[in-house]
Amino acid sequence: MNKSISAVLRTRATVLLAAGLVTLVGVPGAAAAEAAPSGLYVNRAAANCSDGGPGSSAVPFCSISKAAKVVEPGQTVWVDAAIGYYKESVTIDRSGEPGKPITFDVIPTAPDPETGAVWKTYGADGLTISGASHVVVRGPAVNEGIRVHGSTDVALDGIENGWGTSHGLVVGGGSEDVRVTRSRLHSARVEGGSRNTVFGRNTFFAQKSLEAAEVVDAPGTVLTNNTVYSGCKEGIGVSGGSTGSKVFNNLIYPADYCSNVESFRSIGVSESAAAGTAADYNLITGGYGQSGNARTPYQWAGTGYRTSAEFTAATGQGAHDIVVPSRDGVGAHLGGSPTIDSGDPTAPGVLPTDINGGPTADDPGVPNTGRDGGWIDRGAEETQDRLSMVWSYVSQNNWAPVGTKVGVRMTTDSTWQSALTYHYDFGDGTAPVVSKENFVEHVYGSPGVYEVKTKVVTAVGREVAGSTRTTKVTAPGVLTAGFTATPVLPTSADAGYRVAPLTVRIDTPGATVAPWRVGSQKVDFGDGTSSSRAGLEKVEHAYKTPGTYNVTVKLTDTQGAESSVTKTVQVDYAPSGYVATEPFRLLDTRTTNTPIKGGSALPVVLWAGQNVPNHGLRQSMSAVVLNVTVTDATEDTHLTVWPSGQSRPTTSNVNIAKGGTSSNTVTVPVGADGKIKAQLNAGKASLIVDVVGSYQPTTGERFSPVAPTRVTDTRTSGGALGGGKTRTVKVAGVNGIPADATAVALNLTGTGATQPAHVIAYPDPAKRPATSNLNVEPGKDKSNQAIVPVGPNGTITLFTNSGSTHLVLDAVGYYGKDGKALFTPVVPKRLADTRTTGKVAPGATTTVSGLPANAVGAVLNVTATDSTGPGFLTAYAFGGKLPGASSLNTLPGVTVPNHVTTPVGPGGKVSIFNSHGGSNHVITDLLGYFTQG
Repeated sequence: MNKSISAVLRTRATVLLAAGLVTLVGVPGAAAAEAAPSGLYVNRAAANCSDGGPGSSAVPFCSISKAAKVVEPGQTVWVDAAIGYYKESVTIDRSGEPGKPITFDVIPTAPDPETGAVWKTYGADGLTISGASHVVVRGPAVNEGIRVHGSTDVALDGIENGWGTSHGLVVGGGSEDVRVTRSRLHSARVEGGSRNTVFGRNTFFAQKSLEAAEVVDAPGTVLTNNTVYSGCKEGIGVSGGSTGSKVFNNLIYPADYCSNVESFRSIGVSESAAAGTAADYNLITGGYGQSGNARTPYQWAGTGYRTSAEFTAATGQGAHDIVVPSRDGVGAHLGGSPTIDSGDPTAPGVLPTDINGGPTADDPGVPNTGRDGGWIDRGAEETQDRLSMVWSYVSQNNWAPVGTKVGVRMTTDSTWQSALTYHYDFGDGTAPVVSKENFVEHVYGSPGVYEVKTKVVTAVGREVAGSTRTTKVTAPGVLTAGFTATPVLPTSADAGYRVAPLTVRIDTPGATVAPWRVGSQKVDFGDGTSSSRAGLEKVEHAYKTPGTYNVTVKLTDTQGAESSVTKTVQVDYAPSGYVATEPFRLLDTRTTNTPIKGGSALPVVLWAGQNVPNHGLRQSMSAVVLNVTVTDATEDTHLTVWPSGQSRPTTSNVNIAKGGTSSNTVTVPVGADGKIKAQLNAGKASLIVDVVGSYQPTTGERFSPVAPTRVTDTRTSGGALGGGKTRTVKVAGVNGIPADATAVALNLTGTGATQPAHVIAYPDPAKRPATSNLNVEPGKDKSNQAIVPVGPNGTITLFTNSGSTHLVLDAVGYYGKDGKALFTPVVPKRLADTRTTGKVAPGATTTVSGLPANAVGAVLNVTATDSTGPGFLTAYAFGGKLPGASSLNTLPGVTVPNHVTTPVGPGGKVSIFNSHGGSNHVITDLLGYFTQG
């Protein structure tokens, strides 16, 4: 059964595809397809191919047979290799002229993007050349065999044929001057008076019952530099009237699976063919039959010879033959193989390239034992330098002043080091240096950054590029340390990487004068930490606390010179946009039975990557907005929330009475470790933390503050919200808030509650979160600020879990594409405390200062305490009009905090109005502020 053509093509693709098309002895070199002005084209896969067309590159033939019928002398038929297999048997019976052959060649495929392999083979069922002359055929893989009959001056190059029960290639019918080169053949036979047939650099694979290369009645046949895998008959057999034949430089592997090997030789020449026939420089490996009998290598004129010495002594042939007992260590490219550099370069039919397209190469590690000191290998393959990689680097003074010698070194994976030539282009316009040395020095004439390009050329002219390296040539001078400090802000490329708040980049390369390469760099960040590097480079550092730091950089260059510089660096949180998220519960200590305790700080992990689901939170957020609820307190106490890694501030966020439940919105910067901390002042309580959103530099929406504006009041519209019920409220597209706002800041007040309950404000009515925004109690007016993403049609949804309660909503600002300001978080800071200046009387206003002059809005925690009567406080811009809305509700004897977002007036001031309900002490803590730009 024949070997499938697809398997043949696969073999060709993996073994021969990288071979170049080179000029062979007696075989015209193949030109590129584009250079064939009178060529014909064949591409069965082309949608517009036609055997009735012109056979042009634009409209190719569909079949090779059609081209074979019309090709003229001097024309080339270009067969597209991309299609692979053409389902036809091709007959060539047209002739070229001397010097103007008809040629069948291949259009190679584009290089494979992964392996770089190029397919240079096309397939057919069969190929017959009959009665033709001056014909060249390259590249076919033929399934059913190749026949050359009665033809003259025929060249077959780079062909293959399938595995069958008859000879894969037959040259007969008195053919003359047929040349078969660089091919892989299932045995071959020359017969019928054919003359001067040449086989060069081929591989023969013989079936058990066939001679690998059989020559019968074919005088002047030449077999040179072939690799022969014989079956159970002769490897090379010359008989009949095949006088004057030549057998040189062949490598023959006898089979070891035959039951009787005694009568079949590796080289057999009959008595009738011996006249004028010569054999030399062949290498024959041992072969044993299944019976254990060794094969006799030679039979010449009817006599067998077991050694090359016997053979030479008796016949005068094979004086330079090698017979080895085993195949081990014989194959081409194996170190120490006796095939290497041991052939006859003057033998008839010698080619300058091997079966893979590689040129004849002299292995410098092997003595040249070939004829007259020649170095051609025996067999079809020529051992080449295995050079594939070149590494180059500036090994000496790659950063140095003008006039210093710069050294460049190359290393390779070559095994033929002594045969290599090294090429150095220093990139400064000087002539490249060509040397047998892999290290050279060069002196640059002017400062600059230069690219040094290198390559290595083998003894046979193959080039392999090295690495392109950079060398810096400086002006002479003194090492002078310098640096710049800039905040590191997240970018779109940091989606999976956390950029901690308060991160600063110390850039020494851009500000340092260094005539010589800096060998060491130490940066003292001024906060008790430092960083050391082996060379000059940028360094990033995340500070735990904003502030002013004295940063010192100390440098030492490779010549031992030192230089230091100290600068004051201001570290602050970056202005940030708001990233809304659907509210989600981050922490509930009731579910873990781990209440928080006074005097012990509880770290709360915020960002994804530390076992916290992302839920839209950004890892590089600078601040987070939370709804914090404290319940089941064992005594009157308050809760403080602040960034991890910083000292606990003297502020508070939630005030809670013994046994009660209280909640508040908290905006807090995120610590460098992605955490915040929460601590009770005293006692124990359960802590519930719900995430509302976050602020992040370089992304999110800007904020626009508005004077507190009433959005809805169920006391005058719609009635109280019942337990388990929802109510939709329009918040965007009304009251000066644009329809495309993404989130709205609201002050949410509950009044007239019939029983303790919680209220949730959320965007999507179909997705109620398991969070809360406000805890209501009978007989108490309670407020909390909420930042709520805008839901469908500019609405939000309100829900209470039990009883009923009236709800009042006042808008204080919105986030959106046309927002005006970015938010800068601050470590919680106390701005004002009337307990040191006196109460705010009913109907009076207190002024809070200390905000940046350019602030347009502020986020405050406002606490009313020691109240003498029920009422409310309203925060608004200093100098502005008092709005008809409230910021928090006061209760006698109860300390009430609330998260307040308010516009800021001139001079960075905010006014807080106390209603006519009673006098109050007012404590104001700053959480952050908004600025434009």
